[in-house]
Amino acid sequence: MLNVESIDLYYGAAQALRSVSINARAGRVTSVLGRNGVGKSSLLRAIIGHQPIRAGRIMWNGADLAALKPHQRARLGIAYVPQGREIFPLLTVNENLQTGFAPLKRSEAFVPEEIFDLFPVLKDMLGRRGGDLSGGQQQQLAIARALVTRPKLLVLDEPTEGIQPSIIKDIGRAIEYLRDKGDMAIVLVEQFFEFARDLADDFAVLDRGSVVMAGDKASMVEKDVRAYMSV
Repeated sequence: MLNVESIDLYYGAAQALRSVSINARAGRVTSVLGRNGVGKSSLLRAIIGHQPIRAGRIMWNGADLAALKPHQRARLGIAYVPQGREIFPLLTVNENLQTGFAPLKRSEAFVPEEIFDLFPVLKDMLGRRGGDLSGGQQQQLAIARALVTRPKLLVLDEPTEGIQPSIIKDIGRAIEYLRDKGDMAIVLVEQFFEFARDLADDFAVLDRGSVVMAGDKASMVEKDVRAYMSV
């Protein structure tokens, strides 16, 4: 469904990505691994349209995304859960979820009950302000907000960062459920190796803006991947 083909990305004169290629298919999780500062978040920003690419192509179901703005990509079914969550702290949980209505048709402007099955704590907190939630609850809210858009591609940037272990398990179970439904491709950027490894069907390791290792889970050599993740 998603084909990132040999993309280059720059911030001014500094090159952040060098001929990076990855694929993501429905019913599979593609885990993108690497240390801080190697280009993982830049790759996601390119996919969702927050940062233009200078070379290569990003194809979604056979269509080139280059000319599309982020909101147009959202209407095509691409949803993003940013690092740091970026929920609206002064809006209620319910209002945060409703911001996900933006790319939807009016007939689809409701929160699916499935979201509360995945994250039941949110149903009990609909009237609370987002800023009053714990970090783990905010992360669940950020994922739920993305799911409100009915995505076909879910892009997650370090969803375990700063989260307590019990909620990490809840998030892992939610990703497994979404993957196993078979109609959604998932790209997961992570530094928590065990979390990314256990969820991955496919993986790519970035170092200094380039893919240095990639394949399916069966081909992963853990010690080699860990070597690229250690400081």
